[in-house]
Amino acid sequence: MSIQIFNTMSRQKEPFVTLEPGKVRMYVCGPTVYNYIHIGNARPVVVFDTVRRYLEYSGYQVSYVSNYTDVDDRLIRASKERGLSVPEIADQFIRAYEEDTDALNVMEATIHPRATRTMPEIIRFISQLVAKGFAYAVDGDVYFRTRKFADYGKLSHQSIDDLKSGARIEIDERKEDPLDFALWKKAKPGEINWSSPWGEGRPGWHIECSAMVEKYLGDTIDIHAGGTDLVFPHHENEIAQSEALHGQTMARYWMHNGHIQINHEKMSKSIGNVILVHDLVKKYDPQVIRFFILSVHYRHPINFSDELLTDAVQAFNRIKTAAYNLTHRLKDETVQKPDHAIEKIYRDRFAEAMDDDFNTANAEAVLFDIVRDANIALQDPDAPAGQLLAYRRVLYELSDVLGLKLNDSKAGILDKEVEALIERRQEARKAKDFKLADALRDQLSEAGIILEDTPQGVRWKRADQ
Repeated sequence: MSIQIFNTMSRQKEPFVTLEPGKVRMYVCGPTVYNYIHIGNARPVVVFDTVRRYLEYSGYQVSYVSNYTDVDDRLIRASKERGLSVPEIADQFIRAYEEDTDALNVMEATIHPRATRTMPEIIRFISQLVAKGFAYAVDGDVYFRTRKFADYGKLSHQSIDDLKSGARIEIDERKEDPLDFALWKKAKPGEINWSSPWGEGRPGWHIECSAMVEKYLGDTIDIHAGGTDLVFPHHENEIAQSEALHGQTMARYWMHNGHIQINHEKMSKSIGNVILVHDLVKKYDPQVIRFFILSVHYRHPINFSDELLTDAVQAFNRIKTAAYNLTHRLKDETVQKPDHAIEKIYRDRFAEAMDDDFNTANAEAVLFDIVRDANIALQDPDAPAGQLLAYRRVLYELSDVLGLKLNDSKAGILDKEVEALIERRQEARKAKDFKLADALRDQLSEAGIILEDTPQGVRWKRADQ
């Protein structure tokens, strides 16, 4: 079975055929770096990192570009509120983003372009649209003529009249049409700005991605991805800009992940239920967060709660414990050759899941099949070492494709990991989150760590010491 991708453009699964054999050009819309990322921002980062990992595992060479929007209205507001320059705000939160995504074991992008460092290409792109009659300047602003692009609305599957009646439209009497959108914005007094043929200003949000795709990947790419909230207007506008200029398809496959809800409610600042990854990784193992995000198919909505994440702690711990037990059992064995037939069974099941539109939920189920069968074998003192080695090798291999680190160490769980888990357990107890505290204690116990609660604090030792 070849890889099948659900294409938002066609609304159906399609066989994955690349522009160039063996190579993938992939662009994923990145964060606007005015604050820490929240769990909703983390989902596309983890999901499309996993897509990239599987494509590379399948033998493709992937050029993976993900941008930083480092100038826009929110950055300008943050700059004024905090008394820092826009570049200072952007630099601070790019570093924070890198720390958070590194904790989630996200691979570094091939290129991480920044809007402020792509300004010549953005200005040239807009100038070409003006020259072709697809854009017009008004008093220092530049707008795209939406109705001139005949296919506008094809990604969101809406007619332009439906969009006009149903969308939130920025009213501006200077526009030729209310649906026209900004490519370049005239600078207000005191705002960060760049020189352009239309005066001092800065780019609109949508144009930067079109310019970056063109610069780093070409006029047509294989995969363009992001959250479902980007379908309209962001990706719709990208298509209009790029295809109006180049006269060819911008992307062959459009992929969009579903929303994350918090306790079955939409995440919203007004509700006060926004959960920052920066805070979440202090409470939970980042690998558990990644495991949880991948436990639901990327196109489906996913509900987040502490209870569900606590369940994920226990589930992921089953995988880690099996990996540790296999390593411990094999440490005194001299194994020349693993049982390749066993490895192939699970690789084939895993590929079947991932080839079906990157179904990570079913792929994780394969990991639990390995764990179940490995645990049965571990109960047999005469189980062939080659069999155990096969379970161990394929468990680590497929976990790595999903970006899940099982902390491979012959010493098992490391001292610093023990201390970190104990500290999280203590915090959970103080917060009266006893379910999480018990789950963390079980995780330590299954890893061979004995805890003793004393008036002086928690003491621990290894069961084999």
